[in-house]
Amino acid sequence: MSSSLPKSYKAVVVDKADGPYTLKTVDLKQPSANEVLIKSLACGVCFTDVGMASGHFGDCFPCTPGHEVIGDIVSVGSNVTHLKNGDRVGGPWHGGHDGTCRQCQRSQFQLCDNQEANGLSRPGGFAEYVLLRAEAVVRVPKELDPAEVAPLLCAGVTVFNGIRKLHVEQGAIVAVQGLGGLGHLAVQYAKKMGYEVVALSTSDDKEEFAKKLGADHFINTKTKDVGAELMKLGGASIIVQTAPNPKAVSNLISGLAPLGTLLSLAPAGLVELDTVTLLTKAASVTGWASGHALDSEEAIKFASVHGVKCMIEKYPFDKVQEAVDSLKAGKPRFRNVLVF
Repeated sequence: MSSSLPKSYKAVVVDKADGPYTLKTVDLKQPSANEVLIKSLACGVCFTDVGMASGHFGDCFPCTPGHEVIGDIVSVGSNVTHLKNGDRVGGPWHGGHDGTCRQCQRSQFQLCDNQEANGLSRPGGFAEYVLLRAEAVVRVPKELDPAEVAPLLCAGVTVFNGIRKLHVEQGAIVAVQGLGGLGHLAVQYAKKMGYEVVALSTSDDKEEFAKKLGADHFINTKTKDVGAELMKLGGASIIVQTAPNPKAVSNLISGLAPLGTLLSLAPAGLVELDTVTLLTKAASVTGWASGHALDSEEAIKFASVHGVKCMIEKYPFDKVQEAVDSLKAGKPRFRNVLVF
């Protein structure tokens, strides 16, 4: 390891479920043969981080959250040949794969039987330095703002991948339920992909904002029958569910076009679904598990080329607790990002 690197650094450590996000001094470790060490520039704060720190992903404590980290490589493992010091890279949720299971053989690395997750099974990006497994590293153009790119490693790639992997022809109707961190990106990605976009929200106050993002139509799901309104437009080939409201999800099914798909991207728990409607329309419900390194690189490139912008609020690294509390209170517009 270079003599210019410090012997220790600051990292957020959560010692127990629902414990505080505490800054601690941690010894700096040299990367193993297949790892790289990065110096962090920015890291998004995601609801998954909050869920993990609350114990919803099991006993992973003590842990360092963070799976939307952007940084520059400062040390490279002996077996790593495709990356070098100075490269700007990202560490998303997908933190590593074995390369040998059936999913990996199909290039579905984010579904690996033995996958790792940054911020869960290995220390994440709420830290000044982070070790990343080289096979899962995302290459990031240096001309882009690290803070704006960071959320694309999770929210961005999730909506981008989820929509494109359904292989629906351009010109079809894509409805987006919710206009938060995921939803405001889903509207932009869908519009730039060539779809007719319908924004679904419970407040008329969101209509102007939705139209600015690129939505062609707006439906207030609290005052109108969302299914009937969508069918007046011809039915949605895809409905992207981004707000975790079980009752709201149930009401979406009737708005699907024949062969349409409800794409669930936000955990909503148990949901009642009208299977008669699913059968008569030959419709389906599916989820999507983020993406692997190349998926993230393509989501970032698409956003850069087509002007998809993640709206963020920046917090200094030492204000991590404020960033988390803001997220829990539903205040961000639209993603909180730690900057180093």
